[in-house]
Amino acid sequence: QVQLVESGGGLVQAGGSLRLACAASGRTLSMYLMAWFRQAPGKEREFVAAISWTGGITDGVDSVKGRFTISRDNAKRMVFLQMNSLKPEDTAVYYCACRSALQSDYGYWGQGTQVTVSS
Repeated sequence: QVQLVESGGGLVQAGGSLRLACAASGRTLSMYLMAWFRQAPGKEREFVAAISWTGGITDGVDSVKGRFTISRDNAKRMVFLQMNSLKPEDTAVYYCACRSALQSDYGYWGQGTQVTVSS
């Protein structure tokens, strides 16, 4: 089992920055790929970015490219999402997720952290 706890969300003005953090505990083998997703009210969940144990990054939605950066600290079992130049349309609940190298879907999810960007 893996437990994921997100933090760092909040209210920020457009153009501002936030850094989300996700602390993981449990089976390390299940943390091969860690990712951030987001879901805005009334919209489907979006894949934001993912990062492998070795640091390989997979980008998600085009709307965050060049503004959001995913990173991880394997020693601390943490993954981060640095969000710059935030826009009101970035408002959403942001979720951390992970899966093992053998899984095809993300099997572990955090509770989410709210990010609200005011105009």
